[in-house]
Amino acid sequence: PKVGKSWLSLGLGLSIASGMPALGTVPVHDGPVLYLALEDTPRRLQSRMRKMLDGFAAPHGLTLATTCPPLPQGGDTAIARWLDRNPAARLVVIDVFAKMRGTPPPGLSAYDADYSAVTRVKRIADHYSIAIVLVHHVRKAGSDDFLQEVSGTNGLAGAADATLVLKRARGQADALLCVTGRDVEEAEHALTFEPSTGAWLLLDGPA
Repeated sequence: PKVGKSWLSLGLGLSIASGMPALGTVPVHDGPVLYLALEDTPRRLQSRMRKMLDGFAAPHGLTLATTCPPLPQGGDTAIARWLDRNPAARLVVIDVFAKMRGTPPPGLSAYDADYSAVTRVKRIADHYSIAIVLVHHVRKAGSDDFLQEVSGTNGLAGAADATLVLKRARGQADALLCVTGRDVEEAEHALTFEPSTGAWLLLDGPA
């Protein structure tokens, strides 16, 4: 909690919706973005966006929502309908995933329940050829393998195409973004957070 995941994901959404470089330097393919800020209030979102936009208007391609039903109770249908209305969409962010995953079917093991929950989202991503980011927490205990730090079972990371873990010590501006996945090379990237603008920036050089 409070490590900066929501600032990072909102910043990515704003970058892609506006066509501006992500993390300060990474080129993007612009397009509509759906950001489900399920732990935020409209007032908090407005405050964050004012800081991040620094006087510029919010991009027209960004759709914000602070409520959405769980996936099994119509959430996946709601996302699909938005994607149908926005065929050029590039990104959906669910912040946080726990708010939308719903109650697992009875009789499933914890691993199977986690795998099934992520697979439900992955079906939407694959059908519409779009990136869906699930914001999730990590365990309090650290690990040499950053995949083991993802809260829950290995079913979450196993079903996802890629896993990114943001690590930042309390009171520090710099952070480490660990990345692995089916279609990306495993890597670690150095980031820094600018409180005055709410922006995460990619640093040059090795992590």
